[in-house]
Amino acid sequence: MNPAVSNLVISIGAMQVARKLPLDDPQYLTYLRGGYVTAQVVSFLIYFAITLIIRKKNDLTVLKYVNPATPMNPDSKPELVTTTVRDYDLAETGKAMKSLFFGIAFMGFLHGYMKYTQPLFIQGLMTIKGVLESNPAKLHIWGSKPEGALSRPFKTAPGIMESLTGAAAGPQTDAATIKAAEKAGNKSE
Repeated sequence: MNPAVSNLVISIGAMQVARKLPLDDPQYLTYLRGGYVTAQVVSFLIYFAITLIIRKKNDLTVLKYVNPATPMNPDSKPELVTTTVRDYDLAETGKAMKSLFFGIAFMGFLHGYMKYTQPLFIQGLMTIKGVLESNPAKLHIWGSKPEGALSRPFKTAPGIMESLTGAAAGPQTDAATIKAAEKAGNKSE
């Protein structure tokens, strides 16, 4: 099933279940908070395990790609990135962990300051689902082959600016683009 569709189905189902929960009961709310914290800790541990797996594999295959210029910055130029599969996967897992911490901070704001309790239940489920469906998890836990959507560098869906400007949404891997960036000397290691 498409992850976007499954996210929608799980979110709608979780909202319906959350409406039936006794969220006014302080004891139940304590259990709900504990469940949310447990889900975040499990998610962090999964990412940590992925990091250990990546380091153990130690895939030093060279990976070259070109990050496109930023559409909002007229001075930016496409940047050639030369790295290894190991370093790329570690960087992607690190980004995912930072995203996890951002989600925790946002939930802290929603629950701690705004006093919303339903998102605790929903995000507890969605976080673990997101971690288990992430590209690093697909490659290093589930053993998927790095082909198609899982080929490195990972493809990103075009954002609003890319859709409006027609700019490239993600890293370019074709030989002509890499050669042009090498000639221009825009390198990042």
